[in-house]
Amino acid sequence: MSVQRWDVFCRVVDNYGDAAVCWRLARQLAGEHGLTVRLWSDDLGALHKLNPRISSEAAEQQVEGVDIRQWQALENPGDYDAPDVAIEAFGCGLPEACMQAMAQRRPSTLWITLEYLSAEPWVGTHHGLPSPHPRLPLQRYFFFPGFEGGTGGLLREPGLLERRQALQRDAAARKRFWETLGFAPPQDGALTVSLFGYENSAVAHLLEIWAAGGHPVVAVIPPSRLRPDVVAFFGVNEPADGTKQIRGNVEARFIPFLPQPRYDELLWLCDWNFVRGEDSFVRAQWAARPLVWHIYPQQEGAHRAKLNAFLDRYVECMEPGLAASLRAFWQGWNGGPPELMAGAWEALAAHGKALEDHSLAWSSKLAGMGDLAGNLVQFCRSKVE
Repeated sequence: MSVQRWDVFCRVVDNYGDAAVCWRLARQLAGEHGLTVRLWSDDLGALHKLNPRISSEAAEQQVEGVDIRQWQALENPGDYDAPDVAIEAFGCGLPEACMQAMAQRRPSTLWITLEYLSAEPWVGTHHGLPSPHPRLPLQRYFFFPGFEGGTGGLLREPGLLERRQALQRDAAARKRFWETLGFAPPQDGALTVSLFGYENSAVAHLLEIWAAGGHPVVAVIPPSRLRPDVVAFFGVNEPADGTKQIRGNVEARFIPFLPQPRYDELLWLCDWNFVRGEDSFVRAQWAARPLVWHIYPQQEGAHRAKLNAFLDRYVECMEPGLAASLRAFWQGWNGGPPELMAGAWEALAAHGKALEDHSLAWSSKLAGMGDLAGNLVQFCRSKVE
């Protein structure tokens, strides 16, 4: 059985995160592995934001080797041409007619449920397990991204780490990056931070810490659900992109939504990165800078187990006092008592070099696991040989 033709199914739930992961995966499968890939999405507007070459309205289009289709076409699929491999992203569910076509195909389509990222201990034991369909004769398997061997790893395209290093070493390129956003490069000695997240009342406490501190902070604010909370702190109307607000020692720079490659560059050029969800969380780890994760809140605090599981792995080789400060800060940022953040930030800021070294070592460790797209292709081939 061939594994040449792939369909990736994506329903957008968490703003841009689901679309971002699916677009990265589809693009890498096509570009790096030479596969024929269709991406079915119910929100082409989100894809357009991530890559302006993608039309938000076209019924069919091809961008960077990926055939992009509107999910709505599956509501009346007619003669749906079932692929060799179907990727159901994040349990989005597949239309009944598609499943029937996949089952009737000879050989039947290999069905992979790509799960959400988690560092919880059970992930490694569930990765790759079969999940028989209750009605249809389909091979279906769970595929878990993860932070350790025995999982699917993380998405990482070829040459990413080398491009990061090249930009960080090129002063002229760094200057051009800031100028294209309407700003001069941050002054020497300023701490540069990207702020991207969900709604979060703790941001006022954080900005006050920076404003009253003795060290200049440049906070870069792309559009997100966190941005209105930042605007409220400065007591102004929504600022135009390319403008800034200053209060005490904190300067907030408001920037437009950045396509994926440009957002990577922002992460590479900041000293700290506040990120959310899954996609920006992973990209911040490849940036090899200290980071703070705003995990997607779930009912009854179910997200806290995932947050703590990641922290357990992330601080494993960190000096105990520094690890405790990082834990306290992350907890304050994720709905814990916000007063935890002040003392924790002071301790973290005093150990910037140690945190940078830890972030670089963590990124290198993850890179040694291979990447999710390559691991997924290998997994699928092993199931049809």
